[in-house]
Amino acid sequence: MTPFIAEIVGTMLLILLGNGVVANCLLKDTLGNNGGWLLINLAWGLAVYVAVVVAGPISGAHLNPAVSVGLAVAGKFAWAKVGPYVLAQFIGAGLGSILVWLTYRDHYKATDDVDAKLGTFATGAVYRNPVFNVMTELIGTFVLVFTALYIAGPTFEASGISEVSFGLGSVGALPIALTVVVIGMSLGGATGYAINPARDLGPRIMHGLLPIGKKRDGDWSYSWVPVVGPILGATIAALLYNVF
Repeated sequence: MTPFIAEIVGTMLLILLGNGVVANCLLKDTLGNNGGWLLINLAWGLAVYVAVVVAGPISGAHLNPAVSVGLAVAGKFAWAKVGPYVLAQFIGAGLGSILVWLTYRDHYKATDDVDAKLGTFATGAVYRNPVFNVMTELIGTFVLVFTALYIAGPTFEASGISEVSFGLGSVGALPIALTVVVIGMSLGGATGYAINPARDLGPRIMHGLLPIGKKRDGDWSYSWVPVVGPILGATIAALLYNVF
């Protein structure tokens, strides 16, 4: 498995299990219907764990364009590799969305709530205020990337690709998974904590392409927020890490 393929597979698993729990909680007649915010947060953290266990030893398990950019800003990842990693992440996010749709195909057909359907693909703010929506995503991603840099430490390396890796085997993936859980629990209630441009924009595109029955528009006027906010947050985290 190459780093490019690892990022595709890892991001695919992330979206399959992450958006999968949202579909399980929101779509009509699922056994997990109304499972609640706690279930969603825990499952997203475990989704990160699974994805990092698979991709970590090969690609460093960025799984997120903001992480790739942040590591490049911090000098821990070659800028020339950012583009291929981001492409792989978007491909993986799209594939993960397709698998969620295949899993819950009949439930999408049975669900009349078009907002709930969109919510199984992409995030959105409870109150629309672009400046503060971006700030929320910025803060959440800052916590993710800043913590990831300290978890990895400056001396760890993954297959010569990136200085971020998980030297404790599968156990090494747990700290970043727990970080995602606490970000969701503490900071996710305002915008749904995308904290990952590929996680939001890739599935948002698939929402428009997949036959999920009655649907609304993709809320494209908001779609830039989960892209800009995470990139800014990751950049600030990397710069501050270097200062410290």
